[in-house]
Amino acid sequence: MGPVGFLIIANLILFIVTFIRPELIGWLGLSPRNFPEQWWAIVTNLFVHDSIWHILANMLTLYFFGSYLTRLAGDRNFLIVYFLGGILGNVVYLFLGPLLSIAIGASGAVFAVAGALTVLRPKLTVFIIPIPVPIPLWIAVIGGFLLLSFMPGVAWQAHLGGLVVGLVAGLFFRRRQRRFY
Repeated sequence: MGPVGFLIIANLILFIVTFIRPELIGWLGLSPRNFPEQWWAIVTNLFVHDSIWHILANMLTLYFFGSYLTRLAGDRNFLIVYFLGGILGNVVYLFLGPLLSIAIGASGAVFAVAGALTVLRPKLTVFIIPIPVPIPLWIAVIGGFLLLSFMPGVAWQAHLGGLVVGLVAGLFFRRRQRRFY
């Protein structure tokens, strides 16, 4: 099992745990108000989801995009993009998010993976549920970001931070690939 599988299993385990003990979401989720006392939440919130749809969307996207990015950039670089994107996305959330809120989910990290893959393979065609036609990856990622940004209760700040990290990482990987050819 590679890093993508490990992350999916870890997310599923914490989803089950917080489903059984929902009060843990407040302890593991990231809150701008409580951050100094709950500093660990800048990482633990990446493994907490509040609904089956939330975890399903993030883990399916992580599986497909993460598996591809791992093949292009390697396990180590994938993990760096994932965690750096998730953590820096959370930092953006701490500065721009509502003070009395709790951010949970792997979306910032997943947007980092998607951003890196978008730079490396922008013309890759993907199918996005429920759209029945293939679309270029870059349209899917940017369109998904814009669509989610207008939904209430969505931590668009974390998505933005993760996406920016992923785009920069993709540029770094692309430049490195060119030197080897």
